[in-house]
Order: sequence, then C-alpha cells, then structure tokens
Amino acid sequence: MSGDTAATGAVVVKGDDDAYRPSERRLAHEAYRRGRARRSALIAAGSALATAVALYLLVVNSPGWEVTRKTFFNADYARQALPEVLKGLRLNLELMLGCGALILVFGLLLAVLRTLRGPVFLPVRLLATVYVDFFLGLPMIICLLVMITGVPALRLSGVTTDPLLLGGAALVLTYSAYVSEVFRSGIESVHPSQRAAARSLGLTNAQAMRYVVLPQAVRRVVPPLLNNLVSLQKDTGLVSIGGAIDAVYAAKIIAARSFNFTPYLVAGLVFIVLTIPLTRFADWLTARTNRRQFQGGAV
Repeated sequence: MSGDTAATGAVVVKGDDDAYRPSERRLAHEAYRRGRARRSALIAAGSALATAVALYLLVVNSPGWEVTRKTFFNADYARQALPEVLKGLRLNLELMLGCGALILVFGLLLAVLRTLRGPVFLPVRLLATVYVDFFLGLPMIICLLVMITGVPALRLSGVTTDPLLLGGAALVLTYSAYVSEVFRSGIESVHPSQRAAARSLGLTNAQAMRYVVLPQAVRRVVPPLLNNLVSLQKDTGLVSIGGAIDAVYAAKIIAARSFNFTPYLVAGLVFIVLTIPLTRFADWLTARTNRRQFQGGAV
C-alpha cells in the first residue's frame, strides 16, 4: 500500500478499497474557511441588529412619533382593514393573471413584427415601432385616465364602460410595449449563425424563427419578464381611480371613513408580501441563468 500527495493537498491511499483521505493541510484550510464564514455571519448579524435598534430608537423618540403611531400604526384599524383589503386583493390578482397572459402574447407579437426582415415589411415595422415608442413614453396614469374616463365619454356603440375592463386594457396597452422590448432584446441576442444554420437545413424564415430563434430568446429573457410581472402586480392598484374596489380602494374607503391612514399601510404591506417571493424568484432565476452561461451550458 502506497500514498501519493496530490497538488490539492489530498492524500490518495491505494489499497483494496482505494480510500481517499484529505491531508491535514486541507482539513486545516477548510476549518479556517468555516471559521471565517461564521465570523462574517456574526459580524453581519450584529451590524444589522445595531442598525435596526438605532433606527427604532430614533423613530420612537422623535417628537411626532405618538401622532404618527396613532395615524399610521393603529392596530384596531389594521384589524378592521385587513379583511376588506384581502377581499379587494382578489381583484388585483385576477387583473394580474388575465392582463399578464395578454401582455405576453401581444408583447411577443410586437417583438416579432419589429424583427421582420425585408422591405415589404417596412410598414409593419414602422407601425410596431410607433406603437412601442408611444406607450413607452406615455405615463401609465394618463393612459388609465384616458381609457377609464375618456372612452365612456365617447359613447361608442358596443364598447364597454366597465372601469375594470378599461383599466385592464390600459395595463395591457402600456405593458405590452415594455415586454415587447424585452422579447426583442432576446431575439436580437441570438447569434445570426443560428438562423443561418436553420435556413441551411431547409427551414423557412418563419420556421427558423419559431423553432430556433424564439425558444432560445424566450429562455434568455425569463428573468426580466418576471420583473415586469412584479411591476404589473403593483400597478394593478391604479385601476382604483376608476372606482373598481380593489385592495387599494378598499383601504381608501376605510381611511376616508375613519380619517386614519393605517389601512393604506396594510394594503402596502399586503402588496409587499406578494411581491417579495416573486422578486426573490426572479433573482434566483437570473443567477441560475448567469451561472449556466459562464459554465458554457444551455441557457
């Protein structure tokens, strides 16, 4: 039985069972790294705790804290508002899911139209570009006001006056422009050789786009699409300007009745609780995609 010392500091013992035993130097190095990690974690926790305590003392000792606590942090009004806010939240979730599906389809269509090649498609590319530029520059609140208050004033035959549907249409119109830019960046990030290889195999331009370019493009832009979904979830609260009783409007009703702003804080916390998991999932997916790219694997 003989031993060989590897460059990594491990000792390979060759015998009947080919046992592997790390060297003392490697074990000491790993123990040192674990100690450093524990020390860093303790320092970070202590720093965060000290900062939180300092901020708490600064807030509660400020001259206007008592008035602020009664106005924004009233437990009685919070218990009163929470059921109504959660009831209205169902409307926000329905808007997010319904509008989100339409936005993905419409945004992808716009992106494909903007990447069409050939002079015959110039009018289509121009119309898609004008649409995207217009709604990228138009503030969301103005689009909502025009749709919710302007469209019913026209009294168009067969056009709904439901503020919920009109508000959802405004969300779709605006967010489709943002999502189309995300899809377009993904399409343009696919190397031209991919399309050329598909064409050399006998695929048409449409088939190359469908079977080769789009699958790669969509996988690459999933993280930014999730970020847009997070933004959409928050902006669904803007439809309350038309009178739709969502989480925000439910909080507004209670606040107007009690002259206490705790319901607004409750509604904000509910949205935060919904947003954080989506944000962390988007961060995890982005990190996972980056790791695969750096390792040379499939995106």
